[in-house]
Amino acid sequence: MDIFIEPIGRLINEFSRLPGVGKKTALRYAYRVVDMSEADARAFADAILNVKRKVKYCKTCGGFSEEDECAICKTRDRSVICVVKDPRDVAAIEKLHEFKGVYHVLHGVIDPMEGVGPNDIRIKELLARIGEGGVKEVIVATNPDVSGDATALYLARLIKPLGVPVTRLAHGIPVGSEIEYTDDVTLTRAFVERNPL
Repeated sequence: MDIFIEPIGRLINEFSRLPGVGKKTALRYAYRVVDMSEADARAFADAILNVKRKVKYCKTCGGFSEEDECAICKTRDRSVICVVKDPRDVAAIEKLHEFKGVYHVLHGVIDPMEGVGPNDIRIKELLARIGEGGVKEVIVATNPDVSGDATALYLARLIKPLGVPVTRLAHGIPVGSEIEYTDDVTLTRAFVERNPL
């Protein structure tokens, strides 16, 4: 016999399909929904449906947008392109309020172990944007892991012959941490990528 009645069991199942949500968290979410007023539950469901109906990918950068082209691509300096893995990375950089250029979302990284090659991500679209002219720098902001590094090197090899400088976000020791507790890979990278004062 099932522990939960069908509607609660189904809701737990759906919540547990979300990344990072285990069965216990899904159970808490389901109970919270049961305790919601009908108006709150309707607003919650409407928010989910609204996202599915209205959010699409920007035709230029591949980030989230409600229109064919996002506000960033419409209004910002197109001479500097920051290349990221997915649209969530755009949000992380934007909250800093430091970057004034535009983005290019790859929607993945090169990962042969997962069967993802250069043709499976938005590299052709990036090269087309650069080919239109006016690009003065491409900043590669993929994650500092094997796949992110492989993607960055691949992009650099394609873009440098076009006469556009390619830079990579710096990696190293986090601010506020202590050297003695820093792992070997991070410490090595900090030495290799050190900057002049």
